[in-house]
Amino acid sequence: MKASNVAKAVALALSVAWVAGCSSTGGTDTGTTGAVDTSGSFADSKGAAVSGGVSAAEMAAQKAADAVAALQTVFYFDFDKSVVKQDGLDALEKHAAYLVATPSASVRLEGHADERGTREYNMALGERRAQSVARYLQVNGVNSDQIETISYGEEKPAVLGHSSESWAQNRRVELKYVSN
Repeated sequence: MKASNVAKAVALALSVAWVAGCSSTGGTDTGTTGAVDTSGSFADSKGAAVSGGVSAAEMAAQKAADAVAALQTVFYFDFDKSVVKQDGLDALEKHAAYLVATPSASVRLEGHADERGTREYNMALGERRAQSVARYLQVNGVNSDQIETISYGEEKPAVLGHSSESWAQNRRVELKYVSN
């Protein structure tokens, strides 16, 4: 995911800046003082701005990536249905807003089914579920080139078991951000 690469680069830049700022040259203190404003830039004692190394756009992109990382990424379905449940729509809208704002980001939608039904039927049902989530993202402005769908059918259960609780956990679509 490109957002994690940006986060790593920002962390590295901040670490280098911290080490450079903490290093000693063995000289004497010149008495220069400064202040950091809320935007992260540094102003010396004469008020001249000194670059802090992180742009506002990078900070905003990281904040958006962090917010998306905290969102729901598993969306559940009723038995033999491919309609997204109401309780997942808010999270999908937020994922869509992030994808629209970040054209370089892309997602893989992995459709799943419970063990009931034939293997072929469950593969088709998982695909319909993934396509249902993809359509919802596209209706909310996401470019189809940013979306990949795949069906695992009953092959990758989230929970092993033969109860209605287990089956409910396996009827799902998992939304995963992928690196380009």
